[in-house]
Amino acid sequence: MYQVDAFTDMLFGGNYAAVVPLADWLPAELMQAVAAENNLSETAFVVRQADGGYAIRWFSPLAEIDFCGHATLAAAFVLFRLNPDIPVLRFRAAAVGELSLSREDDGLIHMDAPRLAPEPVAEPPALLFDGLSIRPDAVLVSRQAWFAVYADEGQVRAVEQDPELIRQLAPRDVVVTAPGHDVDFVSRYFWPANGGLEDMVTGSIHAGLAPYWAERLGRNELKALQASTRGGVLYCKVEAERVRISGYAVLYLEGCIHVPD
Repeated sequence: MYQVDAFTDMLFGGNYAAVVPLADWLPAELMQAVAAENNLSETAFVVRQADGGYAIRWFSPLAEIDFCGHATLAAAFVLFRLNPDIPVLRFRAAAVGELSLSREDDGLIHMDAPRLAPEPVAEPPALLFDGLSIRPDAVLVSRQAWFAVYADEGQVRAVEQDPELIRQLAPRDVVVTAPGHDVDFVSRYFWPANGGLEDMVTGSIHAGLAPYWAERLGRNELKALQASTRGGVLYCKVEAERVRISGYAVLYLEGCIHVPD
């Protein structure tokens, strides 16, 4: 197992993920138990396929997740480290199809993800407003989360959630976002229903955030900050059907998991 800090170029920043390369899949119950034992935002399991690509699955401490961007970046970091001559990695997952990842000479990793732009909501759930200490200016929704949009970065940093109310919005999580002061946009991600109180950096949600802010700001290349306690920087490029989400990663540890046969 490898533990990696993703979307950061400094140890103890970004978001932590475990990466477990496998020869074949373990039972889902065992992979979930490993993820719960790790108690990280996500644990990614990867299995190499006959065509050279990799199947990937992601588990939070509570459940299997459809798509996790930072753990995908972490998995690519590990596999590029183990296979330095491979220029491009291809991951496949049931919910999002194929993900292509490449690496720059300076270590920046590019992840090609589906464009998952949110849609406006005529009548947002009252639980969302009750669960946030500051009322958002607008609300949108995607398959993954409710998007609470604010006017200013300070509001995103100051807003507090009521986890018991936000949990009741399951299966969706909640992302709060606003224009940034030193970056194009900022966000925070609350997910008590699916993993923990607040995710440190959430690569997957930027497949929705980047298209939204690209349209609002009138440009397709954006720099984003997830304003959690650890913080993380993401570089996004929005295309017609895809979103390129890029970032750095740092290795924290590697070791062995001992489980029964």
